[in-house]
Amino acid sequence: MENKDARILFFGFSDAGSKCLKYLLDAGCNVIGVFTHDTDPHEKQWFETPERIAKERFIPVFKPSTLRTEKWFRKVKYLKPDLILSIYYRNIIPEEIFSQAKLGAYNMHGSYLPAYRGRAPLNWSIINGESHCGASLHVLEKKFDTGAIVEQEKVEFGPDEYVGEIQPRITDAALKVLERALPSLLGGNPKLIEQDLSKASYFGKRTPEDGRIDFGKSAREVYNLIRAVSKPFPGAFTDITSPRSIIWRAKIGGDCRGEKPGTIVSHSPLTIACADKYLVAEEVEAAEPCQ
Repeated sequence: MENKDARILFFGFSDAGSKCLKYLLDAGCNVIGVFTHDTDPHEKQWFETPERIAKERFIPVFKPSTLRTEKWFRKVKYLKPDLILSIYYRNIIPEEIFSQAKLGAYNMHGSYLPAYRGRAPLNWSIINGESHCGASLHVLEKKFDTGAIVEQEKVEFGPDEYVGEIQPRITDAALKVLERALPSLLGGNPKLIEQDLSKASYFGKRTPEDGRIDFGKSAREVYNLIRAVSKPFPGAFTDITSPRSIIWRAKIGGDCRGEKPGTIVSHSPLTIACADKYLVAEEVEAAEPCQ
């Protein structure tokens, strides 16, 4: 790999950020600093953090709540990055920062762009009944996930796979994309493909409350939500039981016999009427409602 002396400033989080950072370091790349952030309070810590990896290698770690200040503009200028890589970093990287990288600035997004720009692309993909997601490395721009694509990898999945089964494959795809793209990034000559705006879609951030089940929807829609926010995410829940029930796994049952959506027709197993069919819970956890 050429130009290993290039000064890489790394912005990253999550399992993809951690594994991509480790790959760069194991490959002998010159990572001069790592920007990251803490896990959100409602999230489970299910991955090794970039912060831990960086500290083990004695690389400076920065965790600002925002980068939109003169302090951080000056800090990045002082660091003199040749290349900026953003891998699942959640904060906005302003142009005053990403424009300082001589070899360019690039972001890894967890979808097969231009579809599913924005936040939580894998979760949204499953919710919407898609059969694939992916990982795309693109030019970092002011607007989210709009830049020209350097490399990407599609990850297909089945209609009954859960997010916890698919997520590792998305991370592996991100790592493959970085491995393929890195030589051209360090050489300053990546081949760029503009995104097809006619195929673009955008979805926003999800919160734990977005896991509330609406049994007025079809059983397939409810099932897809359960698949999409199951472990390691906060889970899909309902308050029609007391206490609240988090449904981690389920299956679609037979046609409803006229029950109102949301009617509990069995407690063992927990079976609830949806708009068309029954939803049969296979793994349920009782939890008190959030205050």
